[in-house]
Amino acid sequence: MTIRVLLADDQALLRSAFRVLVDSEPDMEVVGEASDGAEAVMLARERGADVVLMDIRMPGTDGLAATRLISADPALAHVRVVILTTFEVDDYVVQSLRAGASGFLGKGSEPEELLSAIRVANGGEALLSPAATKGLIARFLAQGEDDDGRDPARSDRLDTLTGREREVLVLVAGGHSNDEIAERLQVSPLTVKTHVNRAMAKLGARDRAQLVVIAYESGLVRPRTE
Repeated sequence: MTIRVLLADDQALLRSAFRVLVDSEPDMEVVGEASDGAEAVMLARERGADVVLMDIRMPGTDGLAATRLISADPALAHVRVVILTTFEVDDYVVQSLRAGASGFLGKGSEPEELLSAIRVANGGEALLSPAATKGLIARFLAQGEDDDGRDPARSDRLDTLTGREREVLVLVAGGHSNDEIAERLQVSPLTVKTHVNRAMAKLGARDRAQLVVIAYESGLVRPRTE
C-alpha cells in the first residue's frame, strides 16, 4: 500500500525538496504541505495522512503543539509523526517524543535515511535517527521536573505487565529490534512482537517510541551516565 505523507515546514524550498524525494518512491506519495502546525493538524485530518514529517520551529502553532494535537485526537490514532530538526538532541525533540512523536531525524540526514524513517514510522517502530546514540536520548528522556524524572503514575502502570513483558520492554528501551530481542531471549520474533504489542496495549502507548519514554519516565530503565 502507498504511504501517504504530509510535509509540515515553514520553508517552502525544503518542502519542495522533500516532495520531490518522497514522490520519487513507488510506495509513497505526498498528500499535502503545511507551513505551520495548525495547518498540519487540519491537513492530517482532511488528507488521510499516514506519516507527518514535522518541523519543530514554525510560526503560530509550532511542531510540538501540533504533535500533541495529533496524538490526542482519536481520529488520528494511526498517524505517525517524525520530527525533523536541525539539532538531533535538542530539548524540543525530547518534548516531542513525550508529546507522542514516533521519532526524529536530523535535517542533515541522507535521503535514504529520510525515506527509511518514513517506512519505519509507518510500521510503528520509529525511534531514533541513525546518527543518534541509544544512551544519549535516554539521558534526555530521564530529565524531568524533579530530581530523577521518575513518573510515579507510569511506574504504577508497569504492575500490569508480566515479567517477560517487562523484560522485553527493557530491551526495547535499549534500542533493540524484535530480531535482536528474540536472539537474546531465545524466542521467535513473532513472540517478541506479541509481547511488545501487549505492553503497548496495557500502557496505552501508540508505538515503540512511547514505550521507551514510559520505560525511562517510570524508572524501569535508568539513563546511562558515561
